[in-house]
Amino acid sequence: MASAAADALSKLSIDDLASAAPNFHNNLSLFSPEQVELAKMLLDLNQAHLFQHWPEPGVDDDAKRAFFEQVSRLNASYPGGLASYITTARELLADSKAGKNPYDGFSPSVPSGEILTFGDENFIQFENAGVCEARKAAFVLVAGGLGERLGYNGIKVALPLESTTGICFLQHYIESILALQEASCRLGQGEGPTEIPLAIMTSDDTHSRTTKLLEENAYFGMKPSQVKLLKQEKVACLDDNDARLAVDPNNKFKIQTKPHGHGDVHSLLYSSGLLKEWLAAGRKWVLFFQDTNGLLFKAIPSALGVSAVKEYHVNSLAVPRKAKEAIGGITRLTHKDGRSMVINVEYNQLDPLLRASGYPDGDVNNETGYSPFPGNINQLIFEIGPYLEELSKTGGSIKEFVNPKYKDSTKTVFKSSTRLECMMQDYPKTLPPSARVGFTVMEAWFAYAPVKNNPEDAAKVPKGNPYHSATSGEMAIYRANSLILRKVGVKVDDPVQDVFNGQEVDVWPRIAWKPKWGLTFSDIKSKVNGNCSITGRSTIALKGQSIFLQDLALDGALIIDAADGAEVKVGGSVHNAGWTIEKVDFKDTKVPEEVRIRGFKMIKGEQLEKTYKEPGKYSLSP
Repeated sequence: MASAAADALSKLSIDDLASAAPNFHNNLSLFSPEQVELAKMLLDLNQAHLFQHWPEPGVDDDAKRAFFEQVSRLNASYPGGLASYITTARELLADSKAGKNPYDGFSPSVPSGEILTFGDENFIQFENAGVCEARKAAFVLVAGGLGERLGYNGIKVALPLESTTGICFLQHYIESILALQEASCRLGQGEGPTEIPLAIMTSDDTHSRTTKLLEENAYFGMKPSQVKLLKQEKVACLDDNDARLAVDPNNKFKIQTKPHGHGDVHSLLYSSGLLKEWLAAGRKWVLFFQDTNGLLFKAIPSALGVSAVKEYHVNSLAVPRKAKEAIGGITRLTHKDGRSMVINVEYNQLDPLLRASGYPDGDVNNETGYSPFPGNINQLIFEIGPYLEELSKTGGSIKEFVNPKYKDSTKTVFKSSTRLECMMQDYPKTLPPSARVGFTVMEAWFAYAPVKNNPEDAAKVPKGNPYHSATSGEMAIYRANSLILRKVGVKVDDPVQDVFNGQEVDVWPRIAWKPKWGLTFSDIKSKVNGNCSITGRSTIALKGQSIFLQDLALDGALIIDAADGAEVKVGGSVHNAGWTIEKVDFKDTKVPEEVRIRGFKMIKGEQLEKTYKEPGKYSLSP
């Protein structure tokens, strides 16, 4: 339908312009033939109001030309152009006004997938398979957002992952990919690609700052040629049910725009030619992830292994989900006409959908204590071949939605302008029944700890529900690392509870390591021997690939930094005053934003710190 609108572009003559948009016609001499054609298209789409307040020639001429530069960008950046955008908008706005249920005729059921338990034989086999496949993968980071919602004015990927090492999210992600790359190439014995590329989707808000962060830090060890930035454009806002484009309230020569959503990543990967390039280079997988989940790369190897072994075209990473928890559920929807799809259904839609489909209790926990519909965490793994084939049919566009806020029950006037939106996890909605779509459920403690709420909002979260704040995100990393070390035999003290920024959290020993030290469970298990113990007040940071813990008893702070080729055995008793956690008030503007949103800072009292810059074998046994 959208292409039909594009084919029916205006055949208006110059005389028609005079009656349809006299203010534009008066300025006709200012514009190129291409700009006049854009004006005709707008008029054909009933957008004459955009020219209503234009003054005579000689007044604001540069602003008038800039208007068409913006229209040209909006037209070029959307699959099918503005004609397609407006046609789709009218259809979706009509459905919204009519109250049409997008799931009408569909019945929900639990889809098939793989449920993993950290550290068991099944998990280890999938993890090893994933490391082997990693060299054939490409990663896509969706990073179009600022940290304003967190109480932080920078880009989110520049936020510190944790306070022990102070590295930012982007550094952690790149170092994780490089560790996977090295491990995979070591196993692959010279077959296939040797570098794993990273594409980062940015926005007007984040593009220049992301570039600056990368350049100032030498791409955190990655070759600049491995990293590709794809900037997402915004889309036009809509003023009413007729999809009249909204004029910017601060500039009458500009169309108001807002973000389209992270679903744009699909059209950007397609239009940039990256997918074709990756496929031609022998790559098989593309992994999508979002900007502030510090645990994600602990789950990536095993999830990629599931995709490879199960031959999934689409694999959604998921976590166990409590019934009615505010996280979407992975659901199989089967239509009465036989169509079916496996997609994310938002939590506020899942319960009524179940109740309307013969489940009188709706979304409830089963005997496991969790909902049978696993929680979507928006980390996705696609097989590139089928993915590219599907996008070649759609030009990269995926199913959109519109969410207007109406002034009253007549649904005729909006409170403010709206726009079409899309989400990257909605890609499977267009897939044929033959597509192999599954999921991988991971335990949340080692797979999911997003940082997305500011301290005030987090403090209002009902007790027992995740805070998803900078405070809880950092504490989740220490918890995961403590539990992993326990799993390999280290005696790690139980946590103590404390309150930071109004959030009650478990405080575990501050345990941190570089991805190249502990990429997989098997890696970590091979580097810990004998009777090791870590007290609850301790801090340890392991920055090197070949650091081995042997009968280590830590009560204090220990920092080991070892260059590649330096093999260090650490044992004996390490006891010192250590580092302490000091509370800070998130309203204290004397404290940097990235610290006060956590509610605490590290006071580095005393530590044993050793750096090994040269290759060789070393022993540290105080």
